Amino acid sequence: MVSGKNILIGITGGIAAYKTAHLVREFIKAGANVKCIQTPASKSFITPLTLSTLSQNEVFSEFTTDEENPRWNDHVSLGLWADYFIIAPATANTLAKMCQGICDNLLMATYLSAKCPVYFAPAMDLDMFKHPSTQKNFLQLQSFGNTLIPAEHGSLASGLVGEGRMAEPEHIYQFVCADIAGKLPLKNTKVLVTAGPTYESIDPVRFIGNRSSGKMGCELALHLASQGADVQLVLGPSSQSPKHDNLSISRVESAEEMFQACMKYFETSDIVVAAAAVADYSPASSHSNKLKKDDGLPQIVLQETKDILAHMGANKKHQYLVGFALETRNEIAHAASKLKSKNLDLIVLNSLNDKGAGFEYDTNKVTLITKDNKKISFELKSKRDVAEDIVNTILSEIDA
Repeated sequence: MVSGKNILIGITGGIAAYKTAHLVREFIKAGANVKCIQTPASKSFITPLTLSTLSQNEVFSEFTTDEENPRWNDHVSLGLWADYFIIAPATANTLAKMCQGICDNLLMATYLSAKCPVYFAPAMDLDMFKHPSTQKNFLQLQSFGNTLIPAEHGSLASGLVGEGRMAEPEHIYQFVCADIAGKLPLKNTKVLVTAGPTYESIDPVRFIGNRSSGKMGCELALHLASQGADVQLVLGPSSQSPKHDNLSISRVESAEEMFQACMKYFETSDIVVAAAAVADYSPASSHSNKLKKDDGLPQIVLQETKDILAHMGANKKHQYLVGFALETRNEIAHAASKLKSKNLDLIVLNSLNDKGAGFEYDTNKVTLITKDNKKISFELKSKRDVAEDIVNTILSEIDA
């Protein structure tokens, strides 16, 4: 859920700060990028060296560093870097500052600049936690759009037993992941994605195929999964191996195998993105032994493969169906014709005339055409960014 995400962790001056080391490790193990901001008081409870070692990043505390060669720690850039900001522990003092906008340290300056979701995990003694002013601050911070990670009941530093103990690091990690998942736009949505080429066998050694790497389809599968979808990727012969908790892969080789795999998942899918470059033709017969030159020039009779996209278009019910068109001439007209003839909701047009687009590249340049003939063109981008553009368009079309 947080793999590849930028997690900013703020540590304030409470005894529970020692637990933040474990929290950093939880996010690092999950594949997140982690940076830490400490208040000066928090250094009494956990050292910057510990957090830097675990996060594999510099730890920020002061507005400037290195007296001989001073450098400004840009709180605005830190706030923009973060996908999620977690303040743990959040002391009563820091919570009050957050409510009033008192900006007297780097953590507070970053908090006031942050554009991302902010979580706070209170940590204080029982009487402080129960005080009306503290409870009022909890409500006010939530009214600002921040998310409270509930404190837990247990032994406190004072010797008292009660509420106010910071949630355990693994509980904070689980809470944040569950909260993120619950707010994702494609939660509880089943998505089928096809990617890569197909290989149509001539003999055990040779095949008919194409130059598709599968990169575009795999980036789409990953981005759809990151938006909460349960993604089934049907992947032709490709070196790509995308990984995400919400992503399952079925590897196939031929067009027929891809057809069978798609039919297995199509009926239960809500969204289908057919990015694979499926062969239009296959040999009518495949030789069981390698063809030898001594046997003379073989004649290879071709037959049409099953048109997977057309079959899905003819049989779709509730599915939102996306196809791809790779063209070399009359691009818009051919893509629009394919959109209509195959009963698609959206088509993604690639032109081999565009430098840096098409097979094998890490970049792509696409034009999207919707069912109501709306055309949306994008500049050359990384395939990861193109995947985001396509998914955002799907979401806007579904919500329209």
